[in-house]
Amino acid sequence: MEPIHLFDLAAQQSRWLAVRQNAVSQNIANANTPRYAARDVEPFDAVVRKTTLSLAATEPNHISSTPAEALTARPRKSDSWSTVHSGNSVSLEQEMLKAGEISRNHAFTTNIVRSFHRMMMTAIKG
Repeated sequence: MEPIHLFDLAAQQSRWLAVRQNAVSQNIANANTPRYAARDVEPFDAVVRKTTLSLAATEPNHISSTPAEALTARPRKSDSWSTVHSGNSVSLEQEMLKAGEISRNHAFTTNIVRSFHRMMMTAIKG
């Protein structure tokens, strides 16, 4: 049976969402820390664009490809709404919006995987 890349993509997004949730929680935890700069991770679509699929060459005339790159998300400075006098750039409102977005994306990914799994089980059972 051929591998199903939807599950791999869903797993990559779940790992990315976990990294982003950690960054948001660190921002919230340091909301009152002087000179703390809010951080965020690279957007998921940029991570996916860097990731390539490795192709199998079954004929000598097939085009060769490079191996797939590992999924990495590096923290980066975020565009915060404001910087307070202490130099802290964490906006709790913005971080709560990000947390809600992370939750919705996780639920969406889970529902897609669940629906695809249900569809596969229905096809297998006949």
